[in-house]
Amino acid sequence: MVHNIFAGIADDEERWATILTPPEGKPRWTPDEAKRRMGRQVTKPVTPQEKVSAIHTLAQDEQVAAQVTGDLLRRPAVVAQVKDEDKVRVVEELTREDQVAAAVAPDFLRRPEVVARVAKADKVKVVEELTRDEHVAAEVTTGLLRRPDVAFRAMSDDTARHQVNHAQVERGRQAREYFEESSPVAPAIRNIDRSVEFLDLVTACHAFVAAAGRVVPGMRDRQLGDDERTIVHENVARVRATLDWIETAVDTGKVDVDGELARLLQGE
Repeated sequence: MVHNIFAGIADDEERWATILTPPEGKPRWTPDEAKRRMGRQVTKPVTPQEKVSAIHTLAQDEQVAAQVTGDLLRRPAVVAQVKDEDKVRVVEELTREDQVAAAVAPDFLRRPEVVARVAKADKVKVVEELTRDEHVAAEVTTGLLRRPDVAFRAMSDDTARHQVNHAQVERGRQAREYFEESSPVAPAIRNIDRSVEFLDLVTACHAFVAAAGRVVPGMRDRQLGDDERTIVHENVARVRATLDWIETAVDTGKVDVDGELARLLQGE
């Protein structure tokens, strides 16, 4: 047996010299000592490296490897000696299946120390993925906007601010529509609204006339400059256009604004 193992030594003199020189403290070569001398896998591993090599050999079968890996990972003392990069690689491999990843991820995210080490960009990406569902997004957003600092930063974004304002208007409109469709007092409220609109319009006309009555007499014997007269004439034109608009609305109920009137009202 030993001679067969040492047959790998091509030089006869070297081979016989090796056979005749057993390991120190031993009278002769054993098969495992001969294999160890030749760098081959031994039958009964002794050193850690020999044991590792034996395990690798036995675990070449995928089913065996899976069983051994599972058993080893259940031993905390073993896992503690695994390098961080190898642990990461193991986790990545074990969580390739979506169901497993979904089961593991919530546990990670419940650990503040783990979350604290996640990069800002990755946190943002995680939040975006978790809030793709509209109901989840609505609940999370509500909670976030209750935090003053978050709300302030969010409203610094023009698009976000516009969307919030639009949502408020839309919610008010929907609430009003629901009220008008379902409330038994809606007709009475509509009558009150019309009365309020009428009073607001009369008040606006009265306020304008009263203001003009106070200001115009004070211009006696005053000469305005060209620029001043131009500005006043432009505003008088706006007032005339507005009065025509009011009359049309009162007479016909139509409040549509054409392009030219819109430009005048906007001061263009």
